[in-house]
Amino acid sequence: MDWKSIGLKVGLEIHQQLDTKKLFCDCSSELCEEVAGTFVRKLKAAEGESGEIDLAAKETAERNLVFRYEVIRGSTCLVECDEEPPHALNPEALKIVLSIAKHLNAEVLDEIHVMRKIVVDGSNTTGFQRTALVAVGGKLKVGEKEIGIPTLCLEEDAARKMEMEGQEVTYRLDRLGIPLIEIATTPDLHTPEEVREVAERIGLMLRATRKVKRGIGTIREDLNISVGGGARVEIKGVQELNLLPEYVKNEAMRQLKLVEVSKKLQERNAMVVDKLFDVTPVFAGSNSKVIKSALNSGGKVLAVKLIGFAGLLGKKWEEMHRLGSELAQHARVFGLGGIFHSDELPNYGITAEEVARIRELLALAENDAFVLAAGDGEKLERGLRAVMQRARVAIAGVPEETRDPLPDGTTRYSRPLPGGARMYPETDVPPIRVTPSLMADLIPIEEFEEKVARFSREYGISTEIAGQIIRDWRDLEFESLCAKFPAAISEIARVLTNTLGEMQGRGLDVEKLSQPVLEEIFCAYISGKFAKEGIEKVIEAFLLGAPTIEKAIEKSGVAKLSVEEVEKVVEELLAAHPEIKAKPNPEGALMGLAMAKLRGRADGKTVNDVVRKKLSGSPQV
Repeated sequence: MDWKSIGLKVGLEIHQQLDTKKLFCDCSSELCEEVAGTFVRKLKAAEGESGEIDLAAKETAERNLVFRYEVIRGSTCLVECDEEPPHALNPEALKIVLSIAKHLNAEVLDEIHVMRKIVVDGSNTTGFQRTALVAVGGKLKVGEKEIGIPTLCLEEDAARKMEMEGQEVTYRLDRLGIPLIEIATTPDLHTPEEVREVAERIGLMLRATRKVKRGIGTIREDLNISVGGGARVEIKGVQELNLLPEYVKNEAMRQLKLVEVSKKLQERNAMVVDKLFDVTPVFAGSNSKVIKSALNSGGKVLAVKLIGFAGLLGKKWEEMHRLGSELAQHARVFGLGGIFHSDELPNYGITAEEVARIRELLALAENDAFVLAAGDGEKLERGLRAVMQRARVAIAGVPEETRDPLPDGTTRYSRPLPGGARMYPETDVPPIRVTPSLMADLIPIEEFEEKVARFSREYGISTEIAGQIIRDWRDLEFESLCAKFPAAISEIARVLTNTLGEMQGRGLDVEKLSQPVLEEIFCAYISGKFAKEGIEKVIEAFLLGAPTIEKAIEKSGVAKLSVEEVEKVVEELLAAHPEIKAKPNPEGALMGLAMAKLRGRADGKTVNDVVRKKLSGSPQV
């Protein structure tokens, strides 16, 4: 794909949790699984300062959801429960953002004001998110290109969504209020690979502060994507760096196909009839399980008439791109389990005769289509009206909207794109004047190239290995381990690059290898409990379930042998393979056999010394 020719433009928003206490109280920012209590609320959309209700908030409120909040002792207080005003903004968190702003040569505002951003999906007990603009106009150099950083914000993270059952959503409040830095780029990224590169570079810069959290969910990327003839679409909350190019590619293709469908609909003078048709009598004796279940529960079947849509609802653009799926996604956000459309019928227990009767009842022409669904009255009508609205937008082209990322690199509809109507000032937090004293003693941030060169110089490793350690966010562990075990630098580097990569490739959970665990492994190695060849085996045994490192050493069978025990093994090998002495390189042959038997239980130098002396008939070592 020639990305430039299709007018691909991408902007990034990086949200990174800061490793401090919460933003507006003194609660811990650590996540916890012990729930101390719950409470229930409902939220509704309210007008912002402009007198308008934000479109995204309005649609979310119309879903009529109930929110259950789980309280966590130690990381939840009255502030998170919205029973007490926010405290003063966390000064440590602000200092971190100011340090990054200075590093990006951004212009820090003279006064920092906290704003309220309306969010009624339940992720904030207040119905809004608190956010503060800190700096503007920064620049990030990536290779030979300079990327604009128009805004740097400090905001509070949302609650954790735990489950959804029917109309009730459960959130946990331990994450609510964790400080987030939001770094936005200009939409100057034009290829999927460039998006990944810039996201990684921002992540490395944030990591260099040593003041950000690590692990799944602590850093999230929002992608703002458009193509020529398309519209800005936000993919919100991507957590996997390597999937960023896939989301960009798939969204670009989705928009291109929507543009193509829009042109065909316009050529046909397509339109959506603004009426819901009751077609329940058609299905009085239906064999469709979905329809029978709905009718047995007292529901009905309604249809939408789509003039000029035939052949475009179920047409597969790529394996996963269909307009019918777009309509279904809009129905689902209002609780409607699914829809049927004429391009896929007869199917799913709906017969050709039933399809023909619907077409006759709706007076459909050859190019016309229909959508139908079954269910209870209110939910059914809300869902199908959402389908009608999405179908109208399909005629015009690509809708501006927010979409959720899926694990396979595709997305699904979430809500309309929020607008300016959702912002208004936070009156409970006073403005902060940016003074020279506030800008003093900021955190120094080491550039990626500088750190690679320093690692190579100070630790004697290649720049490739140094770069990999830093990119894998293992630089803090590396420096700490090297300071504690300076005689094992090469082994530490190998574990943090090759070994962990291999273990992860096998599906093992390498996140279990916390820094204290790695320290225990290398302490055992340095103290002579096993040879360096046994490090990987000990790690493997631990990841496969050994409860302690001592048990991992025992389970992996790498406990270090004495010199006498090594000699005994070598002597047994010589007795079993007398032909070795006649080989051109008897030392190499015997060494290979010995290491195969002793790997992990004796270091190579000891084995080599014993092999040489046994072959030469020299005294024992």
